[in-house]
Amino acid sequence: MKPILQLALDLLNADRALGIAEASIKGGADWIEAGTPLIKSEGMEIIRKLKQTFPEKTLVVDMKTMDTGALETEMAAKAGADIICILAVSDDSTIVAALKSGRKYGSKIMVDLIGIKDKVKRAKELEKLGIDYLCMHVGIDEQMIGKKPIDALSSLVNTTDIPIAVAGGLNSETVADVIKAGANIIIVGGAITKAKDITKATKQIKKAISEKQSIATTLYKKYDKTKLKEALSLVSTPNISDGMHKKGAMQNIRPIKLGFHMVGRALTVQTLDGDWAKPIEAIDKADKDTVIVVDVNGGKTAIWGELATWSAKIKGLAGVVIDGTVRDLDDIIKMDFPIFCRYISSNAGEPKGFGEIGAEITCGNQTVQTGDWIIGDDSGVVVVPQETAQEIANRALDVKEHEDRIREEIKSGGSLGNVLKLKKWEKKVG
Repeated sequence: MKPILQLALDLLNADRALGIAEASIKGGADWIEAGTPLIKSEGMEIIRKLKQTFPEKTLVVDMKTMDTGALETEMAAKAGADIICILAVSDDSTIVAALKSGRKYGSKIMVDLIGIKDKVKRAKELEKLGIDYLCMHVGIDEQMIGKKPIDALSSLVNTTDIPIAVAGGLNSETVADVIKAGANIIIVGGAITKAKDITKATKQIKKAISEKQSIATTLYKKYDKTKLKEALSLVSTPNISDGMHKKGAMQNIRPIKLGFHMVGRALTVQTLDGDWAKPIEAIDKADKDTVIVVDVNGGKTAIWGELATWSAKIKGLAGVVIDGTVRDLDDIIKMDFPIFCRYISSNAGEPKGFGEIGAEITCGNQTVQTGDWIIGDDSGVVVVPQETAQEIANRALDVKEHEDRIREEIKSGGSLGNVLKLKKWEKKVG
């Protein structure tokens, strides 16, 4: 079976889905998939529109059916679906009902193994039921924590003769690997739907598929834990906050000077108003590329100034964040070093030595622990807990990719309101 490129349209509105599908088909997409979010948003009508607009293309409809197999298969088939996706976690009776309905209305059944622990065992069971396609699927949320579809693909390929579709963050760098591992249908979503040039991105992936060679992706990669700083350097603090479900942003902590993008791991400091001993000691304790984060509980007597900044800069620190006061603004602003704080004042205190270094603190109403990732730019500072940093970096990159795509649609003559169909999503009152 010649490898097939299936475009997954996991979007929220029909106009964007149809436009992206058209551009991707120009680039060589073989099959078009109405993704589950699109179906939930637009209903069966989007299946009709896709089939009417692209009648020559195989239309895959990801219903994620788990019950009422016959009814939902009939709905999708009558709307124009050529292939209908059912969840493998469904009871066998649901899958059998879907198969019977599919045969009756001329549609084939693909069964998605997402959420199945023993995929090999379930694949054998499904083959006996007579399904048409298997889907080895790593969901978006699983991708964000680093899971990859190829991890379980090879054992699955050796289990069954059923054509296998593979989905899960694939792009032009990774499609060759899953083809070599035995995949027949390559499902690509974001690497196409979020690309600046949809047609070009599709052509690039088709080339990688046909040549079975990795080609550098035009989008951002999902990073492992060893490259988190690189990933976090690509995104803004608003991207990260969105990726954290509108959390993580320090309140009322602002940059002294604009134009920096600070990324580093925290070394925390707790001190009292005006007591600058522990913040200065922390410079000597900090490793290179560390961000010193100081909790002064909003104190208005300065605990940081020009000389401390020189010391931190020469040490190679990534920056300083102070929930308190900084002075010597005229000198610091001339220095190439990121500092974020709550207040500016001329008054300085004395080095009394109260407080501690390395303990959990609160800065800008956010809890910070030593080792957490601190990112600062012109919009402010966000804290990314170290235990979820890989997931948050991936989610922030995903946010940025979506925004980059929407920007291109606006530049092409749209408006933000029209592209996002804001009226549709307004809450209905009364």
